[in-house]
Amino acid sequence: MNIRGSVAFVTGANRGFGLALAQELLAQGAHKVYAAVRRPETVTLAGVEPVLLDVTNPDTITAAAARCSDVNLLINNAGIARGASVLSPNAIEAARQELETNYFGPLLLSRAFAPILAKNGGGAIVNVISVLSWVAPPPLATYAASKAAAWSLTNALRTSLRDQRTQVLSVHSGFMDTDLTRHLPFPKVQPADVARQVLTAIEAGRDEVLADDTSRHIKAGLSSEVYINFALARPAAAGVS
Repeated sequence: MNIRGSVAFVTGANRGFGLALAQELLAQGAHKVYAAVRRPETVTLAGVEPVLLDVTNPDTITAAAARCSDVNLLINNAGIARGASVLSPNAIEAARQELETNYFGPLLLSRAFAPILAKNGGGAIVNVISVLSWVAPPPLATYAASKAAAWSLTNALRTSLRDQRTQVLSVHSGFMDTDLTRHLPFPKVQPADVARQVLTAIEAGRDEVLADDTSRHIKAGLSSEVYINFALARPAAAGVS
């Protein structure tokens, strides 16, 4: 599909990577960009249309889909990380919250917008995942589990929506240079650079974006037990989006 003239719905578009995506969509000539957030008053980017959305609240998803029936590009970007290991006192609650946002959120939104995308010619769904869909450093173990689930969901959506000609794209990266990670002393990729990669991949009809060296190296090493064990032991090297 073409970005120019598209109608995009971006979750979590008021800051970080979601904001970078919205900015790049406008720069590349998208006809309309819906900025879907829990607090629409926090959307300050000129040229986008704020939409109330809580990805854990099915009623707001239903309302957003009814309002935004012209969408042909859904970008599931909103996500949370609670920073819990599997043995943390808050591990169960953290895992539930992360799954609600990072897995069930994209599932609910994709189900709500799939008929809309079909009506509008097929379009595309982009799920912003993480390099931690493939490795699970202990301090981020519950988050990694939710992202692994989101990656599996993305693969299932791709096969399920193929007949209606909907492209489904997963995005994987390590740390992005946003407000949430700026204090961390690790190499980071710029959100604007990843956003450009995503839009290029959409237009090329690709299934996956490996946005940085971290994601490319870990994906290439998935069959290597030695490499995966090294990545698990060195969470700083693995990174997280």
